[in-house]
Amino acid sequence: MRTQVAIIGGGPSGLLLSQTLNRAGIETVVLERRSRDYVLSRIRAGILEWGTVEMLRQAGVGARMDREGFVHDGTRIASRHQSFRIDFAERAHRNVMVYGQTEVTQDLYAAQDKLGTPIIHCVDGVELHDLDTETPYVTFSADGRDQRLECDYIAGCDGFHGVSRRSIPEERRTEHVRTYPFGWLGVLSETPPVGSELIYANHARGFALASMRNTQLSRYYIQAPADDPLEKWGDQTFWDELRRRLPEDVAEQMVTGPSIEKSIAPLRSFVAEPMRWGRLFLCGDAAHIVPPTGAKGLNLAVSDVHYLSDALITGYQGIEDSLDQYSTRALARVWKAVRFSWWMTNLMHRFPEHTDFDLRMQETEIDYLAHSQAAQTVFAENYVGLPY
Repeated sequence: MRTQVAIIGGGPSGLLLSQTLNRAGIETVVLERRSRDYVLSRIRAGILEWGTVEMLRQAGVGARMDREGFVHDGTRIASRHQSFRIDFAERAHRNVMVYGQTEVTQDLYAAQDKLGTPIIHCVDGVELHDLDTETPYVTFSADGRDQRLECDYIAGCDGFHGVSRRSIPEERRTEHVRTYPFGWLGVLSETPPVGSELIYANHARGFALASMRNTQLSRYYIQAPADDPLEKWGDQTFWDELRRRLPEDVAEQMVTGPSIEKSIAPLRSFVAEPMRWGRLFLCGDAAHIVPPTGAKGLNLAVSDVHYLSDALITGYQGIEDSLDQYSTRALARVWKAVRFSWWMTNLMHRFPEHTDFDLRMQETEIDYLAHSQAAQTVFAENYVGLPY
């Protein structure tokens, strides 16, 4: 089997890269470890930067998003039972879109099916070969057979635990890690959202977030120990704790109900450098992880797709410098998003080592954000997404 670009990983970054390249006349084959049903069952992010919205439209997969997504012009920040609003449209002249990652993935699958792109699911034993030569290839097993895929380039879109990053020799890569001493306990419920925009809350008991997927599907989070057993958090226990952390006017009008999904996610910041080695290019979570506080995970993956698709398309047109510049261009934006996510995580969460001084600094930073137009502009520009 042969293709021009082998894509390892069939999540949203791999599918969007495949969609963008195929529309430019570049052939791809996508290899995914899990089944399609499994990929579509994963509950993930729901906040799209405006650059992500435009990328999806340009890829021909924005129609349903535009019909069913919710444009948000701002967000609320709460602290000490008071809150204030940051107006994205006024401060940054852009917005964000609420549209779940699962929906994005469904749209991408439908578009790829229409193009007839080969997507091979349930692959096992993926190995990448001859990455530092002009003839790389991938071996894997599927349908009980060992197979070989020859290609010009390989895009590693297979996430933090995938094979792609590990295929770069250890002496050629540097990994930067910050692990946070807590996780996010998230609940999905078929209830109307408590607000028309997201509400981020800093509280003495820990961080909380009120979010949504649509008018009858809410997503709520609270800061919790990453190793807490889920059985500790029955639905009523979760709702009671969430109410304590949100402003009183919000807690009083919250509609609760049975959870349809509940999980605890650890938080970390992670960046691998470089994002290219030979003919292998890393994309998305294979190269970087951010805590979800700044809503950057999926959006950073789309940013990588922007730079990588541009590099490959112009590379096939004979402009090879673009391939050489991919890692540098992508990482420049990655580190800025990592900074914002790190800053917002430190601003909104309670850390075990916090002293009284640390808490006063946190409160003062939030108070400054509440009353400074300049600070709100910086926040809004980063939240809606820095330009590519």
